[in-house]
Amino acid sequence: MTRFLASILAFLLLPTGLTAEERIALVVGNGNYAAVTSLDNPVSDAVLLAERLRTLDFEVTLLTDTTQVTFKRAVAQFGRSLREAGPDATGLFYYAGHGVQSFGANYLLPVDARLTDAADLDLVALEASSVLRQMASARNKTNIVVLDACRNNPFAAIADMNDNGLAEMKAPTGTYLAYATAPGGVALDGLSGNSPFTQALAEEILVPGAPIEQVFKQVRVKVIKETAGTQTPWDTSSLVSEFSFRAAANERDISEQEFWATVKATRDPVQIMLYLRAYPDSPNEAEARRMLAQAVADEAAPAPAKPIEQASRSTTDTEVGLYDAARKSGSLRDFQAYLDAFPDGVFAELAKIEMAAIAAEKPPEPPKVATKPAPESTQDASADLNGVSFDQPLAVGDPPIVGKTIEEVVKLTPLFPPIEGIPEELWKGQTCSNCHNWTREALCTQAKTYLALNAQRALGKEHPFGGSFKRNLKAWGAGGCR
Repeated sequence: MTRFLASILAFLLLPTGLTAEERIALVVGNGNYAAVTSLDNPVSDAVLLAERLRTLDFEVTLLTDTTQVTFKRAVAQFGRSLREAGPDATGLFYYAGHGVQSFGANYLLPVDARLTDAADLDLVALEASSVLRQMASARNKTNIVVLDACRNNPFAAIADMNDNGLAEMKAPTGTYLAYATAPGGVALDGLSGNSPFTQALAEEILVPGAPIEQVFKQVRVKVIKETAGTQTPWDTSSLVSEFSFRAAANERDISEQEFWATVKATRDPVQIMLYLRAYPDSPNEAEARRMLAQAVADEAAPAPAKPIEQASRSTTDTEVGLYDAARKSGSLRDFQAYLDAFPDGVFAELAKIEMAAIAAEKPPEPPKVATKPAPESTQDASADLNGVSFDQPLAVGDPPIVGKTIEEVVKLTPLFPPIEGIPEELWKGQTCSNCHNWTREALCTQAKTYLALNAQRALGKEHPFGGSFKRNLKAWGAGGCR
């Protein structure tokens, strides 16, 4: 456990976070109806799409099983938020649940809707065009409306209410309208927890660089295949600018994909921690945290090791929620609150590590273990770091690493603690290769992470071999890890 803690501590000071563009979404899922047939999947559909949109930098308001009053208030607030966001904002409205048409107009049903006469429909439901009016009033660049609302007609027995599905609406300028099925058609609710349409949409919006038109084309292909041709999604557009849910693949995306493949293959806790620090908003975050929790439980368990399944069952929703809240706030007080509630919890060791990292952000005391050599100038270092390779002696760095290859350096004893104040027994006299599982492949992954993050803050932090070793690794990664 000592080596495990020391190895994770060495990575905790990597920078995180990206700047999100102005994207605002209102996501609604209604399934538990009081007076008409309930639907199984709209709530889970809305939750799934809300989670995906948040990973794509949308500010999401999620409503489930909402009444008419709450529904209308949320639409009004959605319009206000878009107007306040300005002309460059993107708005997205998603609805899953019962939807009907009457006299060519579409209506979305809140869960408290009760109807005996078609003339009262606009009094008990929300007219879909009111959402379009709110979005158009913002005069913003891009608006998207997605309706998975053609499950069946719950008012088929009422006169003048025997039309199936939804009617096609006109898209105001700058709007993309997407329906789960063609006008007048009926969409499937789904048998696997989500509707075929929303499941396909949640997958396709994560494709890097895919234009919105391509996203919904691929959704159509998947739904037609899934439903054996009985359901054909429909869309209409008046967009005047390009839009993609996720930016095109770049060096960071490629590095993340390669890194995630390494994490899944090795399940090494150090690599998992590094991945979470480097890519905090990744769609793989939840799975990575589960893997890390299992790794920590295995390290902490006495011999014989506690089975992973047992460790997973012992983690309650309350414990996970409390730890996740502390992780998001980054507050010492919140981490301490978790430890007070779960002193022997699955995340106890991680909470202590995070607290140590937060404390380490304070100005460090002068090092007691060695005198740091004067750092080389940035200009000279940049010049001499060209052509760094794995099996050639390093030309730039602190005296203990100059003249040694990367392979030799990682087998040395650290010069400095990973974080100031760590007890010496956790790091002194050990070799970092024992702590980090530093294979050539793992080192290459670390080097590329420095490149992807443009990690000046991380590169400036003291390393057990001096900051210059990190810069050598970055240069090695830039050259393709030769």
